[in-house]
Amino acid sequence: MKYANIIVDISMEKLDKTFQYEIPEELKDILAVGMQVVVPFGKGSRTLTGYVIELTDQWEYDPSRIKKILQIADKGIRLEGQLIALAAWIRRTYGSTMNQALKTVLPVRQKVQEKTRRRVMLTISPKEAVEYLEIFQKKHQTARFRLLAALIDTKEMDYRLVMEQLHLTVSTVKKLEEMGILRVETAMVFRNPVKKIESNPILHRLNDTQQAIVEDILARNDRQDKRPSLVHGVTGSGKTEVYMELIAATLDRGQEAIVLIPEIALTFQTALRFYQRFGEQVTIINSRLSQGERYDQMERARTGQVKVMIGPRSALFTPFQNLGIIVIDEEHEASYKSETAPRYHARETAIERARMCKAFVVLGSATPTVESYEKALNGEYNLYELKKRVLDKPLPVSEIIDLREELQAGNRSILSDRLRSLMEDRLQKRQQIMLFLNRRGYAGFVSCRACGHVIKCPHCDVSLALHTGKRMVCHYCGYEEPAREKCPSCGSGYIGAFRAGTQQVTEIVQREFPSARVLRMDMDTTKNKDGHEKILEAFADGQADILVGTQMIVKGHDFPEVTLVGVLAADMSLYAGDYRASERTFQLLAQAAGRAGRGREKGIAIIQTYSPAHYSIQTAAAQDYEAFFKEEIAYRRLMEYPPAAHLLALYLSCREKELLDKESNFLGKELIGLIGKEPIRIIGPADAHVSKVNDIYRKVFYLKCQDQEPLLVLKEQLEQLTKEKESLKPVTIQFDMNPISGY
Repeated sequence: MKYANIIVDISMEKLDKTFQYEIPEELKDILAVGMQVVVPFGKGSRTLTGYVIELTDQWEYDPSRIKKILQIADKGIRLEGQLIALAAWIRRTYGSTMNQALKTVLPVRQKVQEKTRRRVMLTISPKEAVEYLEIFQKKHQTARFRLLAALIDTKEMDYRLVMEQLHLTVSTVKKLEEMGILRVETAMVFRNPVKKIESNPILHRLNDTQQAIVEDILARNDRQDKRPSLVHGVTGSGKTEVYMELIAATLDRGQEAIVLIPEIALTFQTALRFYQRFGEQVTIINSRLSQGERYDQMERARTGQVKVMIGPRSALFTPFQNLGIIVIDEEHEASYKSETAPRYHARETAIERARMCKAFVVLGSATPTVESYEKALNGEYNLYELKKRVLDKPLPVSEIIDLREELQAGNRSILSDRLRSLMEDRLQKRQQIMLFLNRRGYAGFVSCRACGHVIKCPHCDVSLALHTGKRMVCHYCGYEEPAREKCPSCGSGYIGAFRAGTQQVTEIVQREFPSARVLRMDMDTTKNKDGHEKILEAFADGQADILVGTQMIVKGHDFPEVTLVGVLAADMSLYAGDYRASERTFQLLAQAAGRAGRGREKGIAIIQTYSPAHYSIQTAAAQDYEAFFKEEIAYRRLMEYPPAAHLLALYLSCREKELLDKESNFLGKELIGLIGKEPIRIIGPADAHVSKVNDIYRKVFYLKCQDQEPLLVLKEQLEQLTKEKESLKPVTIQFDMNPISGY
């Protein structure tokens, strides 16, 4: 190979294309795809760093004008070729620049200060040392005498302690080093974010069902059946033990493991369980770590010092050399989808990375996504089920409370009479309570508190969102109508947007139960680096009786003393102006109920709602996923939403409203021409869910198609169009394949 195609300096968006360079003779046997190199760039041939994307013997323009690579970067990140290929796959599948894709997969995004430790080592025999000691004493070289005397006793010392405790100068150490009496060694020291966790190996004996799942997954892997495995297990059924057994088998084969978790709030408990099993082979990464800590964890993985990486979706790009398994716990979680370009989904990206390095993927959830369960039923995934809790502990009993009846009975509190009564009982018994405020996807939907009627879009079957100016708007097609003052179903005046917050709930609970110890867990109380960990530890240690929080408190946590879970407002996610609203509601309610009764005592979950007959609430209360799936997939097929069809979103933004309106209309006409005879449906342009942010106006298109490939081709054509048409330059266009949250 004579030439290398290189993407130059990923920090510079304007250089988002490849440049060709000649490979010098001395690098021809060394250079590989993924290496970081130093190259001359531009008219002045200033030096820049870049990444080798491709090696080729075909020149793309006049060979006499092609410059040579200068060298491989001294501290260049030696990426595996597969990570470069993965970046290219992300760019094509989800839409972004190659720079953005590379920044996503690169394990180190910016230079950080390396942490080092220096040691002073004695290099001569004890006999020689004593002879030198006598010489220093005779010549009154007291500083050298002190240093050598200390080293005779200890053989080696920390450099900083040598300087501070022995009151020495640099020249003293340097002189003894020149004399061959000692040497100074510098070693990298990696920060370890799990240093506070004590290793205490705990082996749980798997039950027959768990053992059968482990054996079958490993056997399939040995037969090169690399289809992802979906472990569908009820809350408390022991999915984590299955993961750990699979990881243990993977480590025994000399391979490494990545464990993805959905929320930063899960890191502490998850890391604790894995660290107790695998000790110092485990490390974690999350957004709360400092840049230096993140850098060190990636370096520890690259150099083989750790074998198991635990973290959110960014952990997927850990530079393991021999990756064997990727586990995605709580695979249904929306946080696995990036909300910034490239808007990749960790599940699909993990499957692609596993394909590249011949690893296998295990997905786990009590409430899997409709997409994953559909693939499991049609054979794209292998399906395994854990239908009982470990030790045959009973699932919690769920009760649905109709808040319309509470209102008719004169109770306008956020706590129903039944929930208040059960809270009093649990507090007397010194048992713990979790109160969950379901705010995920909250979009200001309009509902009647008297009859439960919700005003929906007549075209998209999603709820209308209340906007300023007394307008109700659909965020899919742009339909809008004036806000209602009376319910169109029952005529009641109790109609409007439902609003409540965790702080308000906490104040109500403290007023109702003044002797109870109450903790609040939401975005405000977890801003600090260890915010999640401190609150969860305090609750686990019994320092509080009641934990009030948003969805982050219902994600996989295991608190044996919790016997009562109260869901205060199930409807807040049920009518979130999103076709996935019913699925998210089912998942949140089933997960919330699953926090109760994980210890010795039976658990109960109270679900408060204005829509008690809705299938997502009924099936969640019954912990019946199959019944929910049957209803939900029928709705998706009828409305052609994923997984029945693929959905490509185009997000447009611009500072000038008139220009955005004009170019959106132009793009709509261009789309019709580009689509041609392809069976692609266009919805939009419509105002985005939040139509203006920081003086930037936003619009959205949705494109539906049964197959994904026509949408990918269309996306490539649109990317080319936006590069060529000058009037589109001020408009930012982003793509989102199968979006799972509003824009």
